Amino acid sequence: MAELDIGRHCQVEQCRQRDFLPFVCDGCSGIFCLEHRSRESHSCPEVTVIERLKSDTHTSYPCSFKDCAERELVPVMCPYCGKNFCLRHRHQSDHECEELEIPKSRMAATQKLVKDIIDSKTGETASKRRKGAKNSETAAKVALMKLKMRANGDKSLPQMERIYFQVFLPKGSKEKSKPMFFCQQWSIGRVIDFAASLASLKNDNNKLTPKKLRLCHSTSGEALPLDHILQTWIAKADCPLYNGGNIILEYLNDEERFLKNVDSYLE
Repeated sequence: MAELDIGRHCQVEQCRQRDFLPFVCDGCSGIFCLEHRSRESHSCPEVTVIERLKSDTHTSYPCSFKDCAERELVPVMCPYCGKNFCLRHRHQSDHECEELEIPKSRMAATQKLVKDIIDSKTGETASKRRKGAKNSETAAKVALMKLKMRANGDKSLPQMERIYFQVFLPKGSKEKSKPMFFCQQWSIGRVIDFAASLASLKNDNNKLTPKKLRLCHSTSGEALPLDHILQTWIAKADCPLYNGGNIILEYLNDEERFLKNVDSYLE
């Protein structure tokens, strides 16, 4: 399956980093990565002595997302819909981008391929899978009560929007797992960013690195797509995630779609 051609390279010659949500300079209109988004960092030709002598009143850019009052000192433009957003809502899925397209036919084909791979790997019958899913659901309900008492997360989230997981950390981490909760409307990419912050994990997902931090299903080992919404995996009829269940964080190569030896993380 061909990769989507998304993102732009930073125009700083010594950088040239590919950023999937690049920043547009409001002075020179250049395209830059997060590190070089300020005028000073990319030696913007529009920065003049006159500008430096202007009043201390700074222009700020309001977020276009509904009911969001956040403002940024630099424009954060969505390259798809062309609107300005705060850092929290800069991802397409986070600001419900009107230009967000979900290739349904390809997604259905991918899901069928994933299901076939899972079946061939496990060799389970349909009845065994249903029995295993029922057991996982029951175990998650029991664990949910304990997780609610000790999980870490964004305390400002309403209770009805929280999804709780026992998050198993990458091999070699100081801790084996941590209880956390996330917003059911977050994208998988945002869940990974938030979990990495809570667990103090290295997260270079916005850079061109050999391995990236991925969120994996604790039963199938599937690496969940970054642009999927967490709630869609809770609501799946086949092999869903459970509120109160387990998920796994691990560093994977781009071509790796499944985590190996899932049981070794849960032992």
